[in-house]
Amino acid sequence: MKSGVLLLAVLMLSVNLKAQTIDQGKTLLYYEKYKSAKAAFEKLVAANPNDVDAVYWLGQTMIMPDDKTAKDVADAKALYQKTLLANSNSPLLLAGIGHIELLEGKDQDARNHFETAISLSQSKSVPVLNAVGFANVNAKDGDAAYAIDKLKIATAVKKMNDPDVYVNLGDAYKKTGDGGQAQIAYEAALALNPKYARASYRIGKIYQTQGANQEEIYMKYYNEAIAKDPAYAPVYENLYNLYYTTDVPKSAQYLDKFLANTDDNPKNCYLRASILYAQALFADALKKADECIGSDPAPYPKLFGIKAYAYNKLKDSVNAKASFEKYFQAADTSIIGMGDYSTYASVLLKFPGNDSIAGKYVDKAVALDTLETNKVNYLKSMAASYEAQKKYKEAADWYSKVISVKRAPGKVDLYNAGFNYFRVASYDAAINVFNQYSQKYPDDAFGYYMAAKSKWGIDSTMAQALANADFEKTISVGMVDSVKYKPQVIGSYKYFVAYYANVKKDNAKAIEYCDKILSLDPADAEAASNKEALQKPARPAAPPKTPAKPAKPAKKN
Repeated sequence: MKSGVLLLAVLMLSVNLKAQTIDQGKTLLYYEKYKSAKAAFEKLVAANPNDVDAVYWLGQTMIMPDDKTAKDVADAKALYQKTLLANSNSPLLLAGIGHIELLEGKDQDARNHFETAISLSQSKSVPVLNAVGFANVNAKDGDAAYAIDKLKIATAVKKMNDPDVYVNLGDAYKKTGDGGQAQIAYEAALALNPKYARASYRIGKIYQTQGANQEEIYMKYYNEAIAKDPAYAPVYENLYNLYYTTDVPKSAQYLDKFLANTDDNPKNCYLRASILYAQALFADALKKADECIGSDPAPYPKLFGIKAYAYNKLKDSVNAKASFEKYFQAADTSIIGMGDYSTYASVLLKFPGNDSIAGKYVDKAVALDTLETNKVNYLKSMAASYEAQKKYKEAADWYSKVISVKRAPGKVDLYNAGFNYFRVASYDAAINVFNQYSQKYPDDAFGYYMAAKSKWGIDSTMAQALANADFEKTISVGMVDSVKYKPQVIGSYKYFVAYYANVKKDNAKAIEYCDKILSLDPADAEAASNKEALQKPARPAAPPKTPAKPAKPAKKN
């Protein structure tokens, strides 16, 4: 009897120790100390490879970081699949596999695994429902509405007391753009645990996304998060990034606090070099980056990127180009940003013959960026480069891309594309752009005028009268404000002077148009000269001249 009680006590202690260790690892994940959390779960898995809880969380340490690589995802997948061989009905591991599949873009496979996991746990397992919800929030292609549905079920489970569920629910609402419901969910997490800094931090993020005019509000919540838990590193990292371009000294202070409360890893060395770059200490940033690279057999890839940026600022294009190439070679594409591609493109343009390669990188930057202003700036840099080389057709193509990415392209955007097509006689393309101009700005004579000139370029003899209607429209619209549109109206009148004089042989009509020109500009010498010539009576045909006598043949020597 005593031995049985002793065995039961040992088993209970073992379970408690396991739970304590799992909780310790999850706490490290809460602080986003991925390296330490991974080490903690690796010990548990090494002790028991079939510990599905430890395996699930170990996989999460691989796929949670923002700078995770394709290899990290593949390693987590292999871990889950291996453990599932002996634990095929583990709901938590099936949820983990679904998470991996979302990251791989296999949405339907992921959904099937999520539904199986929920069914096996009879929709009553908070960890499983939370895992499904988190996966759909965390993965770019995850279904936020689906996450909301499953997380709400989790909150209704009897004795549910995990604030992480409510924070994930808030993140799901935030992903749908519903900041109000997101804040309610975060506040529910704080009701369960008033010291849960992650929830206060997330409320601050809602207001941060609304712009700098909300700084007083979001800083209130960030400071609350710090007060609740001064060791909560994510808030410091966020503030370091927030002030990186606007208040570098403040950014540096938050970076120091972040580094003091996070795992030591190669990325930290990059951050130290990065803040030197932000302080315009470009030579120091290069020195620090080289120190970091030299001290690590597998340096953080972005160190090569910071070197590239620093060399570029120091106007050393050769080393900037070389450093960017090392960066792109070493880094997983998931951590390469649009600014990296666009800056590399600007460096490439400094080397003749690299225009097309630079263009490919600009296209990558545009595809990644979500801000219209940034997309436009990337594209305009390419257009300006081609314009400077007098490659107007290529410039027009890039300006056309500006039109395609802007929700509301303006007159200058349309002009830049249309005029560059016009100047290289790509008349059909020019007409298309200037027709867009006129459709958007029907009271502006310029669009009709340039479409008319482009059609005149196609019908250079005026025999088909292709440009007539557009020149007439230019005049009717332009005469509403003949001062503003004087050049376009006069240009249209001059077309009709030539058309009636040369094609229709109607001098009287041509003279009418000369008079119209002179009424707007009495000093127009060309119109006055043309009118005088048109008023002269036609001369009778001259009699044929007597043919000259042929020259005598030259004498032979």
